Amino acid sequence: MRAPLRALATLAVAVALVTGCGSGDDWSRPHPEPTAVGTLGPGFVDPANPPGPEATATPRPGSWSGVHPPRGYRVVLLTAGDDAPTKSLVAAVKGWAEAEHVDLRTVAASGPSDYVPAASRALKMHADLIVSAGNDLIDPLAMVTPNHLSQQFLVVGAELAEPTHNVTSVDWSGASFRGEGLGMSSTYDAASFTTARCEAAIRAGVAAVLSDMTGIVLWLDKV
Repeated sequence: MRAPLRALATLAVAVALVTGCGSGDDWSRPHPEPTAVGTLGPGFVDPANPPGPEATATPRPGSWSGVHPPRGYRVVLLTAGDDAPTKSLVAAVKGWAEAEHVDLRTVAASGPSDYVPAASRALKMHADLIVSAGNDLIDPLAMVTPNHLSQQFLVVGAELAEPTHNVTSVDWSGASFRGEGLGMSSTYDAASFTTARCEAAIRAGVAAVLSDMTGIVLWLDKV
């Protein structure tokens, strides 16, 4: 084969490989409704008294570890702020996504005037799940989420004061911010956003969403 023809053949193979690898990442195409891989373990909730809307559940540590998202689960990480707790949550979400082969995309709000627009940008991506990290997003989400009930949201490290059924939160004593109108919890502790707790928050929260236990708050004082 002549050199120019070999070069063209090599280029064609490269293009085919790139196209093949990227075709699964086209979010404009529908994909199967995500279902959980695995099941929740004993102690996640009381089966005799499952939590109702807006209720708080205290799952047994590790009871969520048997549940995983399907490969290619589409997740948007919506984030705002550069404080240490938010950075810890963001790192945990990204680490989880890589470990679980999740298709993760990030929308970062540039400042207060961009909080609601950033949430709108995340909504237009039609993800399987939008994960929120950062206290600054709580009030904007309280306005946005009731108008988009078909979109699942997961708030890690904070919670909405009056969540609709499509908003699940993971919180603990050192977090529990519920919006400016309610102020910061007296037990707030930035040091409580440890790597272990932030990692548990994203895993427990996703396990709840995939298991159709949404609209509740998971309380993770023990990890």
